Amino acid sequence: MTTASLVQRRTLPAGVAFTGAALAFGSLYLAAGAPTPLLVLFEREWGFAPWVLTVAFAAYAFGLLASLVVVGSLSDHVGRRPVLIGALAVEFAAMLMFVFAPNIGWVIAARIVQGLATGAASSAFTAALVELAPERHKRLGGILGAVAPAGGLGLGALLTGAAVQFTHQANLIVFTSLTVIMAVGTLTAVLSAETVSPRPGALAALKPQVSVPHAARPDFVAAAPAHLASWMLAGLFMGLSPSILRDLFHHSSGLLNGVTAFIPPATAATAAYFFSRHPARKVVRLGTVAVLIGTAIVLTGIATGVLPLLLLGGLVGGAGFGATFSGSLRAIGPLAEAHQRAALFAAVFLVAYLSFGVPAIVAGQLVAPLGLLTTVLWYGAAIILAALVALAAQLRLP
Repeated sequence: MTTASLVQRRTLPAGVAFTGAALAFGSLYLAAGAPTPLLVLFEREWGFAPWVLTVAFAAYAFGLLASLVVVGSLSDHVGRRPVLIGALAVEFAAMLMFVFAPNIGWVIAARIVQGLATGAASSAFTAALVELAPERHKRLGGILGAVAPAGGLGLGALLTGAAVQFTHQANLIVFTSLTVIMAVGTLTAVLSAETVSPRPGALAALKPQVSVPHAARPDFVAAAPAHLASWMLAGLFMGLSPSILRDLFHHSSGLLNGVTAFIPPATAATAAYFFSRHPARKVVRLGTVAVLIGTAIVLTGIATGVLPLLLLGGLVGGAGFGATFSGSLRAIGPLAEAHQRAALFAAVFLVAYLSFGVPAIVAGQLVAPLGLLTTVLWYGAAIILAALVALAAQLRLP
């Protein structure tokens, strides 16, 4: 039997590989959203300071950023498959760390490892989904690259919230299940075909850098403040909502925590799919307006103590989040050559996760001197300002 036939025999059919890659990519973000409803339980059990919650939340984002700037473009040189196999194996280890975590230090360490794995995989998966998709589904590959992160984050928070509400071993159940899922995802990557040819420059690609091709720069720069606004809004719901519900609305339900964190990313995924046939730049502008309006509704709900307004604002702003992110990916994706695509998507995720993690950390530090309500209101005002800047930048595009 020839080497070629051995390779052919162990390679999954194109449709199966594409489906498996989409599910594995979504699972990475499902795992990223899973800890949100658990953090308040950890605080109650282990007795750490409230600001540590935002550190535990944002540690993931910083691990992801570090990985993105170092290995974000590596798959353009060594191939998608080796990067995905390595990243999913590291994610498997992170899930085990969550299962056996004895204190918040272990949880923070697991979040960092999880972020490293997701950062290594994100740009490679986003590119691979387009490349693995059968010809008639190329557009679907691009859509899934935008939908999977938001949908996974929301679903992870919702399922974990249900586990917290209805079981007594939520951490064990959630992360044991995710450990199995990551093992299956790793096996799928092993059995999938490579989609790009290796090329020189792998060691040079490990130098911390991001790359935006010249043709993509106007759209990239114009979308940056939109990413700031939309991902800050996501950070509000994923990182600060457990404290907001407990301290401002006086609710401690695990399921409510999960539902509140679920709404923005779930509506983001829905909006990304719904607007996928509309012009990309128009979608980014509409999404930015929705983020602005949604944030205003959220702030009104928090200031007046009306919980349904908080949830409604998350619904509207989440739709804007999905529209801006998916629209910007569709706008810049075709402006890069195949060998530039992972580096370009790494730059997009870099902006997104700086916006996701840094403001949440700053807000966590301001809660003690300013109070939670004042901090959240200023945080929301910053989102509105970023959205206004984004609209002005979008309108200046040719």
